[in-house]
Amino acid sequence: MSILSQLYHSSQKQSLSLLTDFYQITMAYAYWKQQRQQQEVVFHLFFRTCPFQGGYVLACGMEEVIEYITNWEFLPEDLGYLRSLRGNNGAALFEEDFLKDLGKVRFTGQLAMVPEGTPIFPNEPILRIQGPLWQCQLLETPLLNMVNFQSLIATKAARICQAAEGDAVIDFGLRRAQGFDGGLSASRAAFIGGCQGTSNVLAGKFLDIPVKGTHAHSWIMSFEDELEAFRNYAEAMPQQSLFLVDTYDTIEGVRKAIRVGQELSEKGHELMGIRLDSGDLVELSKESRKLLDEAGFPEAKILASNDLDEYRIQGIKQAGGKIDLWGVGTRLVTAYDQPALGGVYKLGSIRKGEHDWHDCLKLSADSIKSTNPGMQQVRRFVENGQFQKDVLYDIRDEETWPESSFDLLQPVLQDGAQVYQSSSIREVQEYAREQLGQLPQDVKAFKVENDYPVELSSSLLERKRKLTEALLAKSP
Repeated sequence: MSILSQLYHSSQKQSLSLLTDFYQITMAYAYWKQQRQQQEVVFHLFFRTCPFQGGYVLACGMEEVIEYITNWEFLPEDLGYLRSLRGNNGAALFEEDFLKDLGKVRFTGQLAMVPEGTPIFPNEPILRIQGPLWQCQLLETPLLNMVNFQSLIATKAARICQAAEGDAVIDFGLRRAQGFDGGLSASRAAFIGGCQGTSNVLAGKFLDIPVKGTHAHSWIMSFEDELEAFRNYAEAMPQQSLFLVDTYDTIEGVRKAIRVGQELSEKGHELMGIRLDSGDLVELSKESRKLLDEAGFPEAKILASNDLDEYRIQGIKQAGGKIDLWGVGTRLVTAYDQPALGGVYKLGSIRKGEHDWHDCLKLSADSIKSTNPGMQQVRRFVENGQFQKDVLYDIRDEETWPESSFDLLQPVLQDGAQVYQSSSIREVQEYAREQLGQLPQDVKAFKVENDYPVELSSSLLERKRKLTEALLAKSP
């Protein structure tokens, strides 16, 4: 179940239809005034550059998109707020008939998306949406909000889990997340990206993510003695005996944790392990592992935290650190060093008659901001279990493809009705793991030198060439 479904299916129906930019409402009004609101269009949501100097993005947020669109409507309180808005002359900004029509709007179009957990590359549509102009326009901002953030965090999580080389990674980031809603979305995306659990209890409740955690320094500091603190925690939580050992002196803390572990053993319980949260994690983990093993606790785990990311984890492992679990917080949930994905939502085609579609193209002096026209689909080619290249093509063009290739965008909504079977979050996580396993190794490098090949089909390339020439010919 998604985060939004918890709101929509609660005892009191919630509305998030005003989760949009103001100019989306004013454009919808202007379309309505021109009687163009029902004109059929196609938009694509995509991004232009990969984050973190990497080679891919792990698409995420699809379940929220489905929940949002299928429950999308403007409730009386939404319309009441819009009714209260005034223009510069003090008059009502929107006509009453517009608000009445807005209150009847439900999504009636078509939506196709890549399955959640799919690796995707620059300029490839993550989703294609087709329907009445004002509907698709009003949905732009919320869809970007959901897909941009969660895809960014899922990608960061995948990189961190790759650095951990099979060790468990736990999302510890709630306290540093961008608000409680950002914390929930980050926990969901981090799990899909490969994390095995979260400290976020609300995410555990809403999203069925395993909750994990130890105790804080304040627990130790609330006692006169560190050993007393460990003993009292062990007495209260004998099945949760993983001790934070660096409050005063880390190695002395390890020795005291071992002492309490021996007392736990006498009572039939096991020492789960220790947590290191500061200092030289390489040397401290080596010395801690030696002490634990010599004391007869080879199964006790060493958990590390303290501003970790893929680069620091990779460095610790390469230096021989003896860490089993990684608690990653700030740099995961804030997508440290890349604050936003930068996904965009652009018009690809517009119908100007019953059967007459006109492709749309954005030209720019900044070439990276130019777009591709039409009704786009992505064809992915596979060889020996690895992705080889992608080809963008227009679904109206007749193309012949080898059996070793497949389309990425899958039908999700047809005439507003859901035709896609949603997966559980654990199924999505497993799918993402399988998909990442099929990426070439050089594409998964933390700093990619050669981009994954993405081409335009010859037909789409010709469409783009002709449209570009026509647009340039009209320019003064």
